[in-house]
Amino acid sequence: MAKEKIVQRNSIDAQYDVVVVGAGPYGLSVAAHLLAYGLNIAVFGKTLELWRNHMPDGMFLRSHWWASHLSDPHNLWSFERFFQEASHQACYPVPINTFIDYALWFQQQAVSNVDETYVSTVERHDERFVVRLVDGRHVYSSAIVMAPGLSYYAHRPAEYAHLPPELLSHSVDHGDLHRFQGKHVVVVGGGQGAIEYAALLHEAGASVHVVARHPIFWLAPDRSSERSLFEQILAPNAGIAPGWKNWALEYLPYLFYRFPQHTKNKFIRNHYVPAASDWLRERIIGRVNLYESHLISKVDEAGGRAQVVLSDGSKITADHVMLATGYHADISRLPMLHPSLLRQIQTNQGSPLLSPWFESSVPGLYFVGFTALRAFGPLYRFVVGCKAAAPRVTRAIMRQTGAGK
Repeated sequence: MAKEKIVQRNSIDAQYDVVVVGAGPYGLSVAAHLLAYGLNIAVFGKTLELWRNHMPDGMFLRSHWWASHLSDPHNLWSFERFFQEASHQACYPVPINTFIDYALWFQQQAVSNVDETYVSTVERHDERFVVRLVDGRHVYSSAIVMAPGLSYYAHRPAEYAHLPPELLSHSVDHGDLHRFQGKHVVVVGGGQGAIEYAALLHEAGASVHVVARHPIFWLAPDRSSERSLFEQILAPNAGIAPGWKNWALEYLPYLFYRFPQHTKNKFIRNHYVPAASDWLRERIIGRVNLYESHLISKVDEAGGRAQVVLSDGSKITADHVMLATGYHADISRLPMLHPSLLRQIQTNQGSPLLSPWFESSVPGLYFVGFTALRAFGPLYRFVVGCKAAAPRVTRAIMRQTGAGK
């Protein structure tokens, strides 16, 4: 069977058609497609590590379950089938642990032998790549698919860099919030992540202050299951959110790529502003301190605590400042890319310039998921983008390597 062609842990100096770096939703989806076409591949990385270790219990997906399928070429391992075979029930919003259980089930069915060893370096020698692993092994491959987790791209504004780590973190640093029980925590940000972490911190026993530069934009209550035909014509259901623009991003997933970069940048900036789901509202209003339309003008350490001064002159003394300031794709932050390889990759504001097939300027080197956002659009911030990226990359690699013939 195809899935038996995954790398074995004792192999040394092995040659593969493709190495997939990362075992999150995008890495697993690409691997499932590659395996189905008989390619000899290796998948390296801890399965669902970001989701399992960097997202606390109690979180929910912003997306519906029907917009959160991982992708395999015959749609055998859908969320719907998982619900039929497992003890979980379809619901909205989807608990993070339900999604994790689904993704692990998908991995066991479609990509059964992920090697959870970390990749140390990826280099290109002549016409092939050399992948060195932290356990000392190294393997060779004709193609590399980079599917890194978001933790590499956490945006940490420079004005907070002087604070020591015991006073400052990014939300992605935390898989357990109970350490903040009885503490005063300032959460910086106004999007889904900031508001949900604020709710979870409050529920873990912290006193929470949310500082957002704009008013919190609350999304309308979800009505996807009860919208009339007329409403669906005006704004069809889509994986990101209802609306024709979101529908086009999902069902014409490569159209966005064709626009000039400045147009794409403007679209991403103007149409996907930070927002919070309506189901968080009752967990926030009256429960945490909201400082909307405020900036932090100064923050310093004093007496082992953070002294925060807001733009209106008010002050907060906090035990911790948590940055929920989002993510910025910058491949220079990927430690496994060897400097010699990084120099060969053409970029724009840190993001790789990609072909219509997700291939970088280095032949055989592909980037999927959030890294492809600036080239392919907002769809690839979400799991729903797996169904567009995985078959596209697979077709390109099939042509490039001539494998599977």
